[in-house]
Amino acid sequence: MRLLLLLPFIGLLWVPFYNEELPTLFGFPFFYWYQFAWVPLTSLIIWLVYRDGLKKGVE
Repeated sequence: MRLLLLLPFIGLLWVPFYNEELPTLFGFPFFYWYQFAWVPLTSLIIWLVYRDGLKKGVE
């Protein structure tokens, strides 16, 4: 489960992947809304890893 925490790093640190203007979302270029989408997604991933740790008794 802890390997899930690598997803935001991989998704955000590899800039050539999202260094594009298209597709746009509500007038925002892909470059911006892709990064903003990672904020709640990262929070969800952290919560999932935390809950898994609680089930296993890890503090």
